[in-house]
Amino acid sequence: MPEEKILVVDDEANILELIRFNLENNGYKVLTAQNGAEALKIAKTEQPSLMLLDLMLPGMDGYDVCKEIRRDKQMSQIPIIMITAKGEEIDKILGLELGADDYITKPFSIRELMARVKAVLRRTSVQPNDDSYKFGNITVDFQKHEILKKGEKLELTLKEFELLEILIKNKGHVMTRDFLLDKIWGYEYIGETRTVDVHIRHLRQKIEEDDKNPVYIETIRGIGYRFNFGD
Repeated sequence: MPEEKILVVDDEANILELIRFNLENNGYKVLTAQNGAEALKIAKTEQPSLMLLDLMLPGMDGYDVCKEIRRDKQMSQIPIIMITAKGEEIDKILGLELGADDYITKPFSIRELMARVKAVLRRTSVQPNDDSYKFGNITVDFQKHEILKKGEKLELTLKEFELLEILIKNKGHVMTRDFLLDKIWGYEYIGETRTVDVHIRHLRQKIEEDDKNPVYIETIRGIGYRFNFGD
């Protein structure tokens, strides 16, 4: 049985209890909060494996909670699934841009919720260490700036390596094109998002078995990219 600790944040008591009951039935330890301030306090002290975060909260809403989580060094790696009654595309995009890992709209089925919880936990359960990371038949040595595929060295440009490294070290999180431009190329490139797309295409050609159907580097339409373990 899983031993992950999940923080559920929702101001509707019936929704909170419904989610808690089903998570506990699946073997998870459940923490709850009914507002943003309480959620941040619990997240900081308990370091949950995952947060289910309602957007429409009294006072500090879910967007602000997500922003605080992502900018805090202690909490920034906590995966977040946003839950809301809103279904508009712009709300989904904003949530993902702020660092949410997934998004589910009320009303939802418990089966769908559990599937999303398990998927996000699976993506984020294996974290790269400081020196190296292995996925599929590829080993990345961050210290040596070296990548091996089936034991053979891959030739990557410096920017390709930096791009892959930042994607791996933020595995499971959506990285926007503007964020990647800022971190790797600097402010003078802001707006030139095609630069990221070109490098992603070259990177996929080198690491994916089929770059037209990528397993590891996922495109999040209209936003950016996410590295998945591929299992």
